[in-house]
Amino acid sequence: MNKTAKGIIALGAVLALLGGGYAALRLTEPKEEGGSSASSEVSEEKQSVILIKDDATEDTAEYHAGVIKTVDVKNATDELHVVQKSSKTEESAALYTLDGYQDVLMKDSIIGTLANNVNELATDDLIEENPADLAKFGLASPTATVDIVYESGKKFRLLVGDKAPSGDMTYVMLDGVNNVYTVRSSALDNYTKTTMELVETTVLESPDELPIVKSLKIERDDIDYDILLKYDDKEDDSQHSGGTSSAHVMVEPTSAYLAVERATDITTGMFGLSAADVYSVHCTDADIAEAGLKDPFCTVTMECDDGKTHVLLLSEPFSDSENGKCCYAMLEGGNVIYTVTTENAKWAVVKPIDIASKIFIASYVWNISDLKVSTNSGDKGEFKLTKKNPNEEKDSYTYEDFNAEYNGKEFDSERFRQFYSFLISANAEDFALGEKIPDSAPMASVEYTDSHTNETVKLDFYELSSMTALIAVNGESKFKVTKSYVETLVGNIQKIEGAEDFVTTWK
Repeated sequence: MNKTAKGIIALGAVLALLGGGYAALRLTEPKEEGGSSASSEVSEEKQSVILIKDDATEDTAEYHAGVIKTVDVKNATDELHVVQKSSKTEESAALYTLDGYQDVLMKDSIIGTLANNVNELATDDLIEENPADLAKFGLASPTATVDIVYESGKKFRLLVGDKAPSGDMTYVMLDGVNNVYTVRSSALDNYTKTTMELVETTVLESPDELPIVKSLKIERDDIDYDILLKYDDKEDDSQHSGGTSSAHVMVEPTSAYLAVERATDITTGMFGLSAADVYSVHCTDADIAEAGLKDPFCTVTMECDDGKTHVLLLSEPFSDSENGKCCYAMLEGGNVIYTVTTENAKWAVVKPIDIASKIFIASYVWNISDLKVSTNSGDKGEFKLTKKNPNEEKDSYTYEDFNAEYNGKEFDSERFRQFYSFLISANAEDFALGEKIPDSAPMASVEYTDSHTNETVKLDFYELSSMTALIAVNGESKFKVTKSYVETLVGNIQKIEGAEDFVTTWK
């Protein structure tokens, strides 16, 4: 800045020159890093007066903006005491938070505007000198009173009044200077906020790199079982008996693959979980009890591979007039209670079938080494598959790479693929947890061995009703499926040794 600019005298003298109009000081210096839109460049057609400035820096060899130490805001509903979270360095601007809330995750970027927006606050318009009626500007009882203290000790008090008719500008005064000015409303809007509005609504911050969730357990009052998901650290292999691309599997209340598109919000959704509102800050035991979290309706325990365990407590869901179905939420050991929608906190309402893959046969076709089929009318057979070149490893295989047998006789490996494609074409409709297995013989049975996992799985299909069949997996009641699929399966088993095309649709 040139000597003329640096020689401009401090605020009191500048204001004394305003007598019949404007004393001009054009802003030529860029704002300090971290400032807001309120302090951006003004129209070149107008000259601006800086209302709040730390002139203790004027006599230094090189001009620099002062640094605000504290800001105390009093508005119609709250008092905000802004203090430095970290001081200014050569590399970064000062950061701010609310005094007494250093132990709470706060909206520091908004809190920072409470200091940055008044630092070198400028006006383009002197509205009235020595006003006789402050009430017409909303300054007789200000919307907000802002006390600013610079690190140098320089102090200002800013009175914030009503918005001007345009709404883009707001009336202000400086304590001790009997003039009314207008300042951009966008620079002043945050001074009417409450403490609760400045509390961060992110329940658990999401790290730059998410850890692996080793396990996630949901314990809930409205179900008589726990839902336990675990990370499946299987080898990442295109030949894995996949049927699902989720990295997690369900362990309780039953073993099942997960549908990745429906399970991700459950397995990793605690990171970055967003609340609709803040219910209580620095919550007491009474607050916790009132929110239903002393004996929570739902407890979610997430264990990660970084050694950290996060426990989320959820209340029983309730209807909120503004946000729909919600529950209260807090982290175990935390000091903030949030209101979270069940759309975000799905753990409070999720059922196993909501996130499980409905595929009941997930093995890759060319991993099958042995497959047996039978029906309750006496049909039975056994497939055996072997590689034509056992030592050859390929990225993908086709029927041409395999020899097939059925009941000890050579069989067309492509026809085996077609039959297997039908087998895996159906999805379960629901879990059949606790369903009693009928005493009658199964309508059909399928038993297969997966050479990749070295597992043998037996599926028995039982009639449950005129529309529904039960699938028992290794003797355990597991899924429900439409009965017409099982009837089609019986018919296709009877077609295996013929040339007739397999039926691939059912009602």
